[in-house]
Amino acid sequence: MQVSSVRNPVAELREIGINTANIHYQLPPAVLVTQTLSREQGVLANDGALAVHTGEFTGRSPKDKFIVKDELTANTVNWNDFNQPIAPAYFDALYNRVTQYFAGKEVWVRDCYACAHADYRTNIRVITETPWANLFAYNMFLRPHEEALDFETADWTIIQAPGCLADPATDGTRQGNFSVVNFSKKIILIGGSAYTGEIKKGIFSILNYELPLYKGVLSMHCSANQGKNGDTAIFFGLSGTGKTTLSANPERKLIGDDEHGWDAESVFNFEGGCYAKCIDLSEEKEPQIFHAIREGALLENIRFYAGTQQVNFSDKTITENTRVSYPLHYIDNAMEPSIGGIPKNIFFLTCDAYGVLPPVSRLTPEQAMYQFISGYTARVAGTETGITEPKSTFSACFGAPFLPLHPAQYAQILGEKMRRNKVNVWLINTGWTGGPYGTGQRIKLSYTRAMVAAALNGELDKLAYMEHSVFGFAVPEICPGVPTDMLDPRNTWEDKAAYDLKAKELANQFVQNFSKYATQTPAEILAAAPKVG
Repeated sequence: MQVSSVRNPVAELREIGINTANIHYQLPPAVLVTQTLSREQGVLANDGALAVHTGEFTGRSPKDKFIVKDELTANTVNWNDFNQPIAPAYFDALYNRVTQYFAGKEVWVRDCYACAHADYRTNIRVITETPWANLFAYNMFLRPHEEALDFETADWTIIQAPGCLADPATDGTRQGNFSVVNFSKKIILIGGSAYTGEIKKGIFSILNYELPLYKGVLSMHCSANQGKNGDTAIFFGLSGTGKTTLSANPERKLIGDDEHGWDAESVFNFEGGCYAKCIDLSEEKEPQIFHAIREGALLENIRFYAGTQQVNFSDKTITENTRVSYPLHYIDNAMEPSIGGIPKNIFFLTCDAYGVLPPVSRLTPEQAMYQFISGYTARVAGTETGITEPKSTFSACFGAPFLPLHPAQYAQILGEKMRRNKVNVWLINTGWTGGPYGTGQRIKLSYTRAMVAAALNGELDKLAYMEHSVFGFAVPEICPGVPTDMLDPRNTWEDKAAYDLKAKELANQFVQNFSKYATQTPAEILAAAPKVG
């Protein structure tokens, strides 16, 4: 056994059914990297980062995620395609399968925690089959002081066993891989997949259940930063819309890039690290993320330039979803601790591949609630198998796969907080202008940064606005640092009639998607729907 603390976890693992003395406990990153290299499970990039392949799965597998349905969850979880029920007996069978799988094997154990705010601290024990997955846990979760380890117990346990496959015929799963959350036993089982994002999002899912339900805290799939005057901004958005990029601002302190809580007095990070997409990453566009890729960082599913150890960030051979994890302090201006004040500005980020939505809009509270519940973005050709043209994606609260409760519960808390604190809400389109994907152009990142800066600096507060004819948003007539003619998206299309048609098509998609929430939505929010007539 190799440990870095006086604590000996052998007996503790035996208590939960894992019988092995070959345990590596709380090892520092350098040792985990060395172990990964010696086992030929990864290689070093020329910048010192560890590069690994996650195997068959290079992303999450939502159809193979389950929640144990029992007395605790039967009437609290919003059962749907993302929150699929599994019987307690199946969980017990899978648990026995996983713990027996580890018998006599090497096991890596890490004690860490989530939630930077002390009132909501959630202690986590992560048990992994590989040293590099344990490095991921070190990077992504908050790291306790060594001397405190012997006095803390885990609130939740994650067991990740990529080599352990379920038997669908007897285990109640869809196929060999699985991710199962048991809220009563406070255990997450992950099997058959080495994709580390399953670990990260497993903890996010449990916080999305416990914090709103028991603490009245709004859990959010967002990034957050804070200005020199103490003003906090949060950025909601699905993958690929710019949450990580836009929150990594050298002029502002980074609170976190993906997961946060909002209580009565603060916004706080759930995590201790960042998990950034690195496809097409460049030093020019995203210098802070680029320079965070160094010794201790973990690169997933990237490729090198031939004959070198230099990362080819544009290589999509393995996956579009190339990733890097690193501790939050790898960002020079990260806040410590990662807690900010009440938000002054909220940004909803969408990558509109149809070229319909304005690049920047100001929303009323009712429009904000409608957009929050909708959670819109669009995928483009090449990002997913079978997609040959833009495809709309609506993910409630900008994170539906991770929300065990009904979206209305999160929306209600957000609405109350927005109104109480008089927060400015902006919709930012980081997608296309001048036409849809394939015809128009992607909005320049420099323009998007200028729009966000103008909102944060108050420069958009006293300007004249025009109303979008279909979506009703307030669109500024001018914006510092942005060409005026691109602020009204209709002006950027050569064929105005084609724009009008596409705008109505997208509006219809919004209305159709929102129909499933209509019965639980107040009339004033329903009135904020786009016009389809």
